[in-house]
Amino acid sequence: MAVGVRRKLFHGFQLILTLLLILAPKFLGSPYEHRRRGKSSVFSLFNLKEKSRFWSESVLRGDFDDLKSSSPGKMGAVNYSKAGNIANYLKLQEVELMYLPVPLNFIFIGFEGKGNHEFKLQAEELERWFTKIDHVFKHTRIPQIGEVLNPFYKINTDKANRHFPLIGHISFNFSVHAIQMSEKVTSVFEHAIDVLARKDDVLTSRDDGDTLWQVDLDMMDALFSSLVDYLQLGNAYNIFILNPRRDAKRARYGYRRGLSESEMNFLRENKSLQARIQQSGSLPESTFAIDKIRRPLYAKHPMSKFAWTITDETDTVEWSTMCSEALNNIKKLYEGKDTADIIQNKALQLLNGKNEDLRFPLEKELKSGDFSGLHIECLTDTWIGKDRWAFIDLTAGPFSWGPAVGGEGVRTKQSLPNVEKSIGAVSEISEEEAEDKLQDVIQEKFAVFGDGEHQAIDILLAEIDIYELFAFKHCKGRKVRLSLCEELDERMRELKNELQSFEGGEYDESHKRKAVEALNRMERWNLFSETHEDFRNYTVARDTFLAHLGATLWASMRRVIAPSLADGAYHFYEKISFQLFFITQEKVRHIKQLPLNLEAIKIGLSSLLLPSQKVMFSQHMLPLSEDPALAMAFSVARRAAAVPMLLVNGTYRKTVRTYLDSSILQHQLQRLNEHSLLKGSHAHSRATLEVPIFWFIHSDPLLVDKHYQAKALSDMVIVVQSEASSWESHLQCNGQSILMDLRRPIKAAIAAASEHLAGLLPLHIVYSQAHETAIEDWLWSVGCNPFSITSQGWHVSQFQGDTIARSYIITTLEESIQDVNSAIHRLVMERTTEKSFKLFESEERELVNNYNQVVGLWRRISTVSGELRYEDAVRLLYTLEDASRRFVEQVNGTIALLHPIHCTREREVHVEFDMTTVPAFLVVLVILWIVLRPRQPKPKIN
Repeated sequence: MAVGVRRKLFHGFQLILTLLLILAPKFLGSPYEHRRRGKSSVFSLFNLKEKSRFWSESVLRGDFDDLKSSSPGKMGAVNYSKAGNIANYLKLQEVELMYLPVPLNFIFIGFEGKGNHEFKLQAEELERWFTKIDHVFKHTRIPQIGEVLNPFYKINTDKANRHFPLIGHISFNFSVHAIQMSEKVTSVFEHAIDVLARKDDVLTSRDDGDTLWQVDLDMMDALFSSLVDYLQLGNAYNIFILNPRRDAKRARYGYRRGLSESEMNFLRENKSLQARIQQSGSLPESTFAIDKIRRPLYAKHPMSKFAWTITDETDTVEWSTMCSEALNNIKKLYEGKDTADIIQNKALQLLNGKNEDLRFPLEKELKSGDFSGLHIECLTDTWIGKDRWAFIDLTAGPFSWGPAVGGEGVRTKQSLPNVEKSIGAVSEISEEEAEDKLQDVIQEKFAVFGDGEHQAIDILLAEIDIYELFAFKHCKGRKVRLSLCEELDERMRELKNELQSFEGGEYDESHKRKAVEALNRMERWNLFSETHEDFRNYTVARDTFLAHLGATLWASMRRVIAPSLADGAYHFYEKISFQLFFITQEKVRHIKQLPLNLEAIKIGLSSLLLPSQKVMFSQHMLPLSEDPALAMAFSVARRAAAVPMLLVNGTYRKTVRTYLDSSILQHQLQRLNEHSLLKGSHAHSRATLEVPIFWFIHSDPLLVDKHYQAKALSDMVIVVQSEASSWESHLQCNGQSILMDLRRPIKAAIAAASEHLAGLLPLHIVYSQAHETAIEDWLWSVGCNPFSITSQGWHVSQFQGDTIARSYIITTLEESIQDVNSAIHRLVMERTTEKSFKLFESEERELVNNYNQVVGLWRRISTVSGELRYEDAVRLLYTLEDASRRFVEQVNGTIALLHPIHCTREREVHVEFDMTTVPAFLVVLVILWIVLRPRQPKPKIN
């Protein structure tokens, strides 16, 4: 019996505890209500409102004395307890967004009415369209891209493992400044295109509009850089939009570095020309030399959503004069030169230039006389320069590039807006064509009326609709006024008088209302007036052109200036130590005997560092024949795959490729690293980052993950090199397959190392918020940098250098925000009582000071980054890490100090009685009586 009673009591207490847990919120007075409701609102410092785009002085909190004086004596304790939680008392809120200002100039050349088709762009018209561009971008990340078991043209991302959210706390706020250059600047660029253009095919004798020309990009690079330097625009990013007049003799042209295919063949077959080039020691004065004269266009970049500036002739007259003289000298130098002389001058320019990516291969091929490793670069109409500028030439091209088969976002001949097909096609309509179009519209409109009776007002309104549609398409924005438009203007005046006659009393109200609405609409038109305002050119052609141009420039902001980065935490290190492991099949006596250019590798990898960083290199040769563990790792990771290919010419081909599986190889090399076989001397240093690069040199064609020459992994970089000089890839430009030189994987190695260091990705990969994954857009895959496909160059541009610095900054800011938000969240969860006020008051000063220090560093870093002084911003990162850690430690210490108060002194349970309290107790008593009531014992039957 005793056991049965204890079991009943146990079940009864279980039921009572369950009921108390359910009913407790109703009869316990909860000081947690305020803190539970504390929403994660947006801190005004880091969330731009409609009228507050940048920092304001009211962002930082007042100092401790101001805070203390607002709650003197007993009122401080009262306010503290009423706040509900510490975060509310300190008015701290979790940070949701932080903005980094980005200054940007759109520089229009040839849009003042003297360029192609005399197209003129007005400030109001430009602002109407370009303010529609989203000038605020959230920084996005792309997870690890995996394609081992998938086709190379399908992007599959790993959504499971992430260091940060794909869309984090950092956003870029672009301040767009549109600058329209004068007619003199347009004439200089037109003159440069004329002087610096060479025939793409040196064997052709044709000189008509069908001949394709190549403009020397090395010379044009100097021209763009000189203009940016002259106007002192280097403190912002600059996108040039060119609209030069089309020369009838040079109707088709593009931009290219180096030599064309026909020039390369000419040089390969002409042994005497090769000897002349090798014997010539000095460079003829064909370089674009301009004196360093500067005339700042503005004192400071206008940090607003949109600004418009029209340069005067006086702003650029000195620059225009100097450039014209330099171009005339170059023109005289080339006058009377034959093809061999022109190619010799160009080859000497490359050999004596600063572009190692062109100089080193040309030197080697001239010594060997082979030229099989020299691949031509694509003709393009867009380009990313070495400094903070890029350009689009709307008159050049059009061109195409991207995957040959199965790709998405490829660059086509319709990717860029075309002045001739939009503005030019509309403005060239003749009087006869205009009359025919008007008759067609009239017949189409009045055909719907049929033979029935119709009201006069309806016929008048139909006629007005016809003239309105015709005028918007063919009368507005014309250079030469159509006489038909003048006749329609007279007819519209007559229609206006007829509509005014409907205001008489003999017409019903519906007719009057239609007439009044039509009159009001006609008053707003101003379609045929001689004094029409140019910016009201709302023709379909102009609107279509401007919309396309706006989308193209928006893409430049997203793809070139603020691209997506690979997911990961990329920290700044004062020293970068590249551990180069050259893995060969057989033993090599000295590293100089390896089939690679070690100097070029070091130059390329050093270009990834910021000026304040120090680079270190260590080279190791590891022959597989003498290292069984490494040979086993190589053999396990080597695999083969049958890869189907459809070439540009439509030919189907199935190839068997030997490749290294990066995941398997990484696992095997990590096992070797555990035994300290591959560790460097700085493996555990906080100030030094070691980057192990495993460079496999193999005789047979060898790739990584079936399609790549190099691959960035979480803790290493893998590079493969083989002896194939012309490997046909799945990419094409202008209908020709892009060839890879597997003997020189420097470009791929630098791109993979940059992804490992800072998360940089190829220019065609970007994160799409609409698709919630990575997509491809090949428009800006240009420039002599490691991330483009249209050039063999591997020099990191200033755009990418800034992106590397921003990657370090964003990583530290994200971690700081996460730390501060987690600390504030703990303060939100910490309730306030009068008994804990004294202890909290002793910690409040230090807590507020630490918080203000973090916010001050956030503000400083954002301001300095907005001036593109990323080097100064990076120097503040260590200080920010320490300040964030101190704030978190202070919060944890304060909460730990308050917790003994909650545990030992608050022994009373505050009960609030309301209408539900008494029924709740009655329910508990009834349940206790039912469970514990005495029951009659059952008879025991044996």
